[in-house]
Amino acid sequence: MSQGVDINMLIILPELFLGVMACVVLIVGSITKLKQTNLSFTLTLSALSMSAISIILFSSNESASAFHGLVVKDGLSDIAKFMICVLVILILAYGYRYFKETDLYGSELFTLILLGTLGMMVMVSSTHLISLYLGLELMALSLYALIALRSKSIESTESAMKYFVLGALASGILLYGISFIYGTVGSLDLESITRLMTEESNRDLAQIFALIMILVGLLFKFGVFPFHMWVPDVYQGSATPITALVASVTKIAALVIFLRLIAISFESFLDVWQGMLIVVALLSIAFGNLVAIAQRNIKRMLAYSTISHMGFVLLGILTGDENGQSAALLYVLIYASISIGVFGCILFLASKGFEADNLDDYRGLSERDPWLAFLLLLFMFSLAGVPPTIGFYAKLSILQALIGSGLVWIAIPSVIFTVVGAFYYLRVVKLIYFDRSDALGHNKSYARIFDVRTILILNGFLTIGIMPWAGSILIICQNAIRSIN
Repeated sequence: MSQGVDINMLIILPELFLGVMACVVLIVGSITKLKQTNLSFTLTLSALSMSAISIILFSSNESASAFHGLVVKDGLSDIAKFMICVLVILILAYGYRYFKETDLYGSELFTLILLGTLGMMVMVSSTHLISLYLGLELMALSLYALIALRSKSIESTESAMKYFVLGALASGILLYGISFIYGTVGSLDLESITRLMTEESNRDLAQIFALIMILVGLLFKFGVFPFHMWVPDVYQGSATPITALVASVTKIAALVIFLRLIAISFESFLDVWQGMLIVVALLSIAFGNLVAIAQRNIKRMLAYSTISHMGFVLLGILTGDENGQSAALLYVLIYASISIGVFGCILFLASKGFEADNLDDYRGLSERDPWLAFLLLLFMFSLAGVPPTIGFYAKLSILQALIGSGLVWIAIPSVIFTVVGAFYYLRVVKLIYFDRSDALGHNKSYARIFDVRTILILNGFLTIGIMPWAGSILIICQNAIRSIN
């Protein structure tokens, strides 16, 4: 019995670090009078670091379940949880000065970040629909509160309310689909659902209806067309570090549950959901790239860019094979890393009372800060898929998977709209290097606790420096996908 308990605790050790520390940070905040104390911040970083280290120390190619199949530890959960921890640490590093200069800095902020991260880690480890839904709601509720923390901002309040209402609707639809699955299959365990769905000779209409409901709920979390209504307003209205959180790590968690639930459990229904994903993916790529061209707010531009990128991720999933799913995982990991780099540059430019979210704020940046200008150029080229950046390899992997599956007719319009979408990334580069501005420059009072410029430079050069090892990273993603098949 004790051995079983030990194994269960070992499997959920990263989640335990975050859950316990979230309670500690909340208690520390309630007994500490100084709001600007660094103790809560240090405890939060410690919890995330310990979680990441524990994932590396106990990583294994073998799968192991805990608590009677509620959660699992496998290659996919390990890589997803590790990247989530690392990227949240980066967000805290980039956002430290921003938090200090606003009313956001405090134990409430860090508690919510820890709880949101905990929810995402539960999501990626779940092999049971109950634990999956609990993790999803823990993440969602934490994000609603994080977005609404800027209570004096009308934009933030409006964004949080819109996100909450639409998120509640999507969660209800997802839960409705889950209830139909239980009614038709008699189980909420993903392994049992996969087995029963595969063995079923005659498809039940209720199963197809459940698949559609679950698909709609998950597509909302991806923020793809036509379930994108919340994305632009949330990106623009949220504090920039919170926008970075929503734009990056949440996509990793959403992809993992999409892979476990749709691509694996409903694999026998490929002919049903593949057609739906083809339509959604192509419309997302077209809509996101075309509408982003008209944006003058960089956060809003990145919001529509996200819609397009998530459409590309869906292209990998809809192939229905290991190559496509591995390419989708690689794509979302690379996209999340680059997105945080972009938002790090925005935060680096921002100062008290100045968000640096208008495209005109970047005019002549190369004259004011050549290093930051070069980093933004790298990030924009990588998002656009310009070789030899890592973003190019990510897009190439998706296209190769499509062609290998005989879906050339889908790859062609995807490439066309990607070329069209490169315009708004190159426009940012043009503003940085070829336009002049009378701006006096951004605030130089960087936080001493972090050498933000050094971290940004490392983050930026990864977009090119990691290119020679991109094939090795793809192999890691392939091994992660094999662990769930």
